[in-house]
Amino acid sequence: MHVGLVIYGSLDMVSGGTLYDRRLVDYLRRQGDTVEIIALPWRRYGRHLTDNLTAGLPARLADDYDVLLQDELCHPSLVWANGRFARRAPVVAIVHHLRCSEARPAWQNTLYRGVERRYLRSVDAFIFNSRTTQRTVESLVGGGQPHVVAYPGGDRLAAPAAAEQDRWRGPLRLLFVGNLIPRKGLHTLLTALAVVRGEWRLSVVGRAADPAYAWRMAARAARPPLAGRVAWCGALSDAALAVEMAAAHVMVVPSDYEGFGIVYLEGMGFGLPAMATTGGAAAELITDGVDGYLVAPGDTVALAERIAALADDRVRLAQMSAAARARFAGWPTWDDSCAAIHSFLLDIIG
Repeated sequence: MHVGLVIYGSLDMVSGGTLYDRRLVDYLRRQGDTVEIIALPWRRYGRHLTDNLTAGLPARLADDYDVLLQDELCHPSLVWANGRFARRAPVVAIVHHLRCSEARPAWQNTLYRGVERRYLRSVDAFIFNSRTTQRTVESLVGGGQPHVVAYPGGDRLAAPAAAEQDRWRGPLRLLFVGNLIPRKGLHTLLTALAVVRGEWRLSVVGRAADPAYAWRMAARAARPPLAGRVAWCGALSDAALAVEMAAAHVMVVPSDYEGFGIVYLEGMGFGLPAMATTGGAAAELITDGVDGYLVAPGDTVALAERIAALADDRVRLAQMSAAARARFAGWPTWDDSCAAIHSFLLDIIG
């Protein structure tokens, strides 16, 4: 099978969506398929729209593929380009989450919703990373199109054996993993921690994708009552991230919206109960009060209460840790999900 894949940047970028694309490409190549990457440059949204007017892009899309995959993140560059080339193969969108699902001014999301709706109508089939993403797309363009829901796997990192009993002693060790951008909710976490009594420590792992936001968060964490309790780790290799996860008690990433949230699942493999929000698909993975907690986006009071409860009740923390490991153990692996996509693509071609 000859596959084309349209992405922004490269597959080496650090994000959940890029990880999903990269694992799929690796799997397809291991099956003997040829995958050609069509990499478009990262630019501002308006500049991406101008890609549709270039002469070269339709020619690249019209190569002799058996199937053309497009990361939906690239929708502004493809919204009209998809109608400008003679299709030799089905076009399949990989949808991680829609831009118009994120929290921003209403007028902006009205614009994004219109562009995304037009793009989604220009493709032949969908790969969804969650049922939530599927429902969101169908709310814009209706259902009935060929599709597959293939959840991300969590087995990228090598998790250790079950923790020793003395792991639960000492300060509650919290871990935040994500690019430092407002959507990921680090500001929500810091606000909540400012009122949590008792001993806790927070490690922040992630790239400063929004430097101004990252600077503001670092400045806030340097002031009492947070001062001296927050460690800034930056972006880490998989091996170094595994060390941080093995040392932590709880994963806390209170994002405004997640199309899935791979990091919650990866943390569960290390026995970390996940604290997330009801914005997006986290509820498809996390059972509130069993293997993690779900709070409303931006609800710092509820988040602080959940953190304080686990800091005070280490028996409960250990029980939720065991439940998180059990949830991870029953989840599909990356190979399971990629095999489902591979089978779907073969059906689409047929």
